[in-house]
Amino acid sequence: MQDLQELITQQPYRHLITPKRVLMVILGLIILACLATSFYTVEADEIAVVLMFGKSVRQAEPGLHFKLPLGIERAINVPVRKVFKEEFGFRTIRAGVRTQYDTRDYSEESLLLTGDLSIADVEWVVQYKVKDPKMFLFSIRSPQRTLRDLSESVMSRVVGDRTVTEVLTVGRIEVAAEVEAHLQQLLDLYQTGLDVATVTLQDVNPPETVKAAFNAVNEAKQEKERLINEAWRDYNQSVPKSKGLAAQQISEAQGYALKRVNQAQGDADRFKAIRTEYQKAKDVTRRRLYLEAMQEVLPLVKEIYIIDDKTNSPIPLLQLNE
Repeated sequence: MQDLQELITQQPYRHLITPKRVLMVILGLIILACLATSFYTVEADEIAVVLMFGKSVRQAEPGLHFKLPLGIERAINVPVRKVFKEEFGFRTIRAGVRTQYDTRDYSEESLLLTGDLSIADVEWVVQYKVKDPKMFLFSIRSPQRTLRDLSESVMSRVVGDRTVTEVLTVGRIEVAAEVEAHLQQLLDLYQTGLDVATVTLQDVNPPETVKAAFNAVNEAKQEKERLINEAWRDYNQSVPKSKGLAAQQISEAQGYALKRVNQAQGDADRFKAIRTEYQKAKDVTRRRLYLEAMQEVLPLVKEIYIIDDKTNSPIPLLQLNE
């Protein structure tokens, strides 16, 4: 050690190490550290929460920003425009054209008790975003864990208010909408800073042990509905057709009756008119009627014989048609 000190204090090194130069080096390092810790960048889908000695003082939008150096202020970037998701009852390993799922059993999340004391295997997905970065960071310890616990609680309660048939068939959309509304209320109540985008029932099935029996019941119900629909189809085809045919026949009968009545009325009026004329001039009317009748009958007769009252033999044949 003594040799090293003697070596340093020798003439060639004495002018290099001076208190002034040491101070300049320290100041330079401090300045570099300040510059290195004074600027931070916020990405396009993020908002930065700036802390001064651990207390939130402001938020910064995307871009390049300045903060107090040397740990006086610290910026935490929070992705507020990114959509996250939580899966219940299954896990996706890799999404794509052929999605790969985790083969482990997550039935403790998805097996739920329905209102009619049946069990349904409900798999669902919750998509959410961060709407309040300050709440997200400081209100609760684990927002993701809280979201999962609240989602399971709300889904259990909503499914428990419905029958297994509703959950498996027509009530899926209503269940998802009700879970989304109640889950958002609870997240706001606990000040998690999260906003639920969608709740989707991914797959709803009966448990594997009763799936065969349940499918058989569903097939029987579908067959019943099919037969009922076919019966209504035949009814809708046959009854209106029969009613239309009956209405057509009634209309034809009414038209025929009206025609006969009008024709009879016309014949009666004609007879009355002829009778009136006949009363005025009986000989003339009788002769006119005779001539009109002959005018109608003679064109239909092939051979005509005229017999004279004064002779006993008929007059020679008249070829009137020729």
